[in-house]
Amino acid sequence: MPTPDSPEPPMARRGFSTFQPGETGPLGTVELTRDEVVAFASAWDPQPFHLDEAAGLASPLKGHAASGWHTASLLMRLLADTLLAGARSMGSGHVRDLRWVKPVLVGDRLAARYVVREVRPSSRGDRGYVETDFVMENQNGVTVLTMSATLIIGS
Repeated sequence: MPTPDSPEPPMARRGFSTFQPGETGPLGTVELTRDEVVAFASAWDPQPFHLDEAAGLASPLKGHAASGWHTASLLMRLLADTLLAGARSMGSGHVRDLRWVKPVLVGDRLAARYVVREVRPSSRGDRGYVETDFVMENQNGVTVLTMSATLIIGS
């Protein structure tokens, strides 16, 4: 597992009311190594283009590509280490529109960021819902993954 280069989470845990529509921020960066790509693929997505460089080059992906699930898990790690670590996270109600826009290749350095789209209180009173969009880009600024999620944040 790569060690993400993540911004430090805020010291105080943020409650729901501190999130505002339009808020944006970085979630950090991570670089994919061959060994990590092969290890993840071996355990969870053992397709040839994830396991072998030659197979990846011969595939429509045009390179030794990480599993999309690997890329999504890296986003989750960056999210957990930053935004969620600094908030009163109570889980997630939904993940929507997870899209693998472009292949992620061995050696790519990915940067992730978030944008708060909407906030709304829960009828329970002890939490709220933060509708959030996420983007991961490679070192060339090319978007490789997008996702939307409902974060449940305590008051």
